[in-house]
Amino acid sequence: MDLKELRRQRRSRFTGSLVPYMGYIIQSGVAMVFLLVLIIFSAWYTALLRDIPTGIPIRWIMFVLLVPAAVHSSFRTYLQTPDTIFLLPQGHRMREYFAPSWVSGNVWKILRLAFILITLWPLYIRTDESPRGLLATLLVLILVKLLSSYGLWRETAMLSRPAAAGYNLLRWAAGGLMVGAWLWQPSMRALIFILILAAAYVAALAVPGRHAVPWERLITMEKNQGTRALMVLGWFVDVPGREQRVYARRYLSRWGSGLSWQRDSAYRFLLTKSFARGDVFGIVLRMAVLDLFLVWMMKDSYLGSGIYVFFLFLMGIQLTALRKLHSESFWLTVYPLPEGSKGKGTIQFVFRAHLVLALLTGLPLLLQAGQRPLEVLSTFACGFLLAYLFKVSSARKEARADEDDL
Repeated sequence: MDLKELRRQRRSRFTGSLVPYMGYIIQSGVAMVFLLVLIIFSAWYTALLRDIPTGIPIRWIMFVLLVPAAVHSSFRTYLQTPDTIFLLPQGHRMREYFAPSWVSGNVWKILRLAFILITLWPLYIRTDESPRGLLATLLVLILVKLLSSYGLWRETAMLSRPAAAGYNLLRWAAGGLMVGAWLWQPSMRALIFILILAAAYVAALAVPGRHAVPWERLITMEKNQGTRALMVLGWFVDVPGREQRVYARRYLSRWGSGLSWQRDSAYRFLLTKSFARGDVFGIVLRMAVLDLFLVWMMKDSYLGSGIYVFFLFLMGIQLTALRKLHSESFWLTVYPLPEGSKGKGTIQFVFRAHLVLALLTGLPLLLQAGQRPLEVLSTFACGFLLAYLFKVSSARKEARADEDDL
C-alpha cells in the first residue's frame, strides 16, 4: 500500500468537496466587505506610518500578534474512523503517511507567520529604539514554530490526557518566553536563552509515555479540522453535513435557564445553550480578550478605535454563523415551533450578543472619555451601528430564505 498516495487522494477528495462553494464565496457580500476592510486597513496603516504617534508599545504589539502565530500548530491527516481497522496493520509505516502532513502544516503556517511579521515590520523599525534584523527575527520565529509543531505532535501521542494538557501549557509558555526574550533582551543573550530553553523543552517531551500511533485522537483532531473548514464556508452558503463540536463548559451551564418556558422562547433557549457549548463561543471569547488588550494598549490614539471596530466586525461574522446552527436538526421538524420564531430568535440573540461585545470591548476607551469625549462617543456609535447593520443584513437573508422556501 502506497501511504503517501492514499493521503494525497484523501486531500484531493476533501479539497474537491470545497470547490463547488468557491463561487458563492466570490459572489458573497461578506467577501466584498473583507476586500473593503483590507483596502481601508492598507490606507489607514500607510497613514499611520507617515505620522506615528509617540509611545506606541511596539514590542508588546509584536509579542501579542507573533506568539499565537508562532506557537499555534495543527495538522491535516485526513484519517477516518475505519482506519483504526484497515490501516492498523500499517502502523509501523505510518510515518510515511504523516510526514507530508507535518511538512505542509508547517509550510503554510510559516508563510502566515512571515506575512504577519512583514506587515508589522515597517512600524517596528520606525518605533523601536534598537530593532532586530528582519532575517534573524524570522529565523527565530521559524525555530519557535518548528519546535511548537514537534511539541504538538508529541502531546497528541501521550498516554495521559492530563499530561498532554500540561505540556500544552508548557508549549505556550516556552514559545512566549522565547519570543519575549528575542524582543526585549540583547541578541546574544536572547539566543543563548532560546537554545537552552529549546533543549530543556525537547528533553521534557521525551519523558511521558506515548502511543506509537494515537489513532483515536488523530481522527478526532481531523474531524474537528474538517468541521472548522465547513463552518467557515457556512458564513457564505448552506453547507450540508456540518457538525457542531460540543464543549462541557460547566461555568456557563445556567446561562439561558432563566428564559420563560414557552413556545416562543424555545428556540432561543436551545440557541443559548448551543452557543455556550459550541465552537463559536470560544472563537468570539478569544477575539474579545485580544481586542480588549489591544484597545487598552492603544486607548489614547485613533489606532485603538480602529482596532475596536475591526475586531467587532470579525466577531460579528463569527456570530452570524449561528444562523446555520441546527439548520438540519431533526427535532426542530418534530417540535411545533411557532412559524418564524427560529429566524427571529436567532437575529435577536446575535444582535444582543453583538451589542454586549461592543460595550465590553470598548470599556478601555472610557478611560479617555474625559480627554477625548467626541472620539470615544464616535467610536461607540460606529460599534453599535456595525451591530445594527449586521442585524439588518441577517434579517434580509432570513427573509430571502423564507421566500425561497415558498
